[in-house]
Amino acid sequence: MTYHPLPLPDPVTQPEFYADVPMKRLLAWLVDTVLIALICLLILPFTAFTGLFFFPLLMLVVGFTYRVVTIANRSATWGMRLMAIEFRTAQGERFGLGLATVHTLVTSFSFALPVLQIISVVLMLTTARGQGLTDHVLGSVALNRAAAA
Repeated sequence: MTYHPLPLPDPVTQPEFYADVPMKRLLAWLVDTVLIALICLLILPFTAFTGLFFFPLLMLVVGFTYRVVTIANRSATWGMRLMAIEFRTAQGERFGLGLATVHTLVTSFSFALPVLQIISVVLMLTTARGQGLTDHVLGSVALNRAAAA
């Protein structure tokens, strides 16, 4: 028997999938940022502390890698797992490596241009599924894991 995931849940008839997701995404992002900073601090001695001179670049590279690897493995970063949310495609499937990479790349680009990040936050707070700009572009969504399981 082949598993065929259902399309995304309807936010009107199944609001439990989307309840508090924007706030959980913010908290997950904060947790992930702290974890990335700690990883970078652990890496510093291995650079003979020259990493201090390019610490923002180190944070960018480690953060990008962390997000791609964790999202590709279980469709959620460690912060997202702590907040019990995960990404799903428009078909309801979990992210693979390709989509995790594209989602992280588009999100990083969005963070680089504050106007795009503002648009993303407004979309998360005003759309029925709480999707950010990257999610709208890719057709993805963050869902509560307990409801999605």
